[in-house]
Amino acid sequence: MSRTVRILISRSPIPHPSLPRPIYGCQHIRCHQRPLASKTDVKLKKTEDPIPVPNTIPNLPLWQRLGPLTAAASAYSRSQRRRPHTTQFWSCLVIYLISDLSAQGLNGDEYDPARTVRSLIIGGAIAIPSYRWYLFLSRHFNYSSHILSLATKITISQIVYTPLFNTFFFGTQALLSGCTPTEIIDRVKYALPTSFINSCKVWPIFTAFSFTFIPMEYRSVFAGVINIGWQTYLAMLNRLAETETVDEVNHIGSTQAIAMVDTE
Repeated sequence: MSRTVRILISRSPIPHPSLPRPIYGCQHIRCHQRPLASKTDVKLKKTEDPIPVPNTIPNLPLWQRLGPLTAAASAYSRSQRRRPHTTQFWSCLVIYLISDLSAQGLNGDEYDPARTVRSLIIGGAIAIPSYRWYLFLSRHFNYSSHILSLATKITISQIVYTPLFNTFFFGTQALLSGCTPTEIIDRVKYALPTSFINSCKVWPIFTAFSFTFIPMEYRSVFAGVINIGWQTYLAMLNRLAETETVDEVNHIGSTQAIAMVDTE
């Protein structure tokens, strides 16, 4: 008897009071059961995860609800993110092509393929620098005041980029046309002040609108659409400067011829 008691005691030792009590049977099952959700929890869950209904779904921006135009803009944006320089290069060629064709059509002159080739050369040369310039403006001069940021970007763009670009445009047009250095300078002098003044009337408005309402990936598309009209104007102004220069040269030549006849 005493031996049996000793065996039972050795197999089931008395736990120390400081140790946690073991859980057996139903207590173990109840401990791991998930507590039932109360009505308050259900109401909170419904409040946190509402079912989307027409009144709670936000409206898409207008530029995302234009159908085929939105699809084309999205495709352009994807291409711009994957191959920005290539996309910008071909975009500029298309813009300058349309602008030159529009300018020649509005002037009423006979179509000149050489003018189109000159415009495409200028567009391809200016594509990447223009793209890098707009990236520079997007990443810099971002102050806590949105108005101050816009004013700084517009001012720097008009003072630095516009004169350099317009000088390059008119000078390269004259150079590719076979003008002499004096004629190139005369054309730039004639066209640059007018183009700069008109640029200050147009581009600050569109620049402010672009940096305020147009997402960054779509700004190049927006600027490209505006550039079609602007490059058409520059092409017409360049043609006017070209004809003015030719008329001036002819006038000087005729004056010299008359003077020589009078001398004889």
